[in-house]
Amino acid sequence: MCEVRRMSRPASSDSRLLFDMPEGPDFSMEMAARKRGLWPVAGTDEAGRGPLAGPVVAAAVVLDPDNIPDGLHDSKQLSAAKREMLFARIMETAFVSVASSSSRRIDTIDIRKASLDAMRRAVAGLEVAPGLVLTDGRDVPPGLACEGRAVIKGDALSVSISAASIVAKVMRDRMMARAEETYPGYGFAVHAGYATQVHRTAIESIGPCRLHRMSFRPLRKD
Repeated sequence: MCEVRRMSRPASSDSRLLFDMPEGPDFSMEMAARKRGLWPVAGTDEAGRGPLAGPVVAAAVVLDPDNIPDGLHDSKQLSAAKREMLFARIMETAFVSVASSSSRRIDTIDIRKASLDAMRRAVAGLEVAPGLVLTDGRDVPPGLACEGRAVIKGDALSVSISAASIVAKVMRDRMMARAEETYPGYGFAVHAGYATQVHRTAIESIGPCRLHRMSFRPLRKD
């Protein structure tokens, strides 16, 4: 005689979203926008808001839905070698535009405004005009020529934003590596201008250079 067991119904969870979150960014936001007639979709992100030196760099990317590089993710979650590999794939398959705001501009208008302005200019530089721009964070750059949508933690949700974060990070790292040749002694090629102990010690020893953000502590003189 076979025994039949009645399975109890599992209790509903009050934290469903914790289990329904995707493992990585995908193209669902872009496809939803396409259904609304907003096409193409550009993702934009920046790199370099926190350093003591160097520009903030923004990128805007329009991916080809039929040729999206595998492995796109938040640039901070990737190794330098992985970022470089994906950067090359993005440049081969997508529309890409990059813009930056210098340390002097950051000191003049503040880092938030300088970041958003760089993102706006990156979008404006795209070869194709987007119907929607997805931006990482809480702010939509003012002055866009189309609809914009801010996506918190967008580089972990949208592959378009992830691609932009990778391009921005790689481009900024390359810029800071070149800056080491012009301004030796700070270690820009190693720390890209962030406030490491090596960088702070160099500033104390030889003083700031033109790339330093004088509105940032500890450089700012109150």
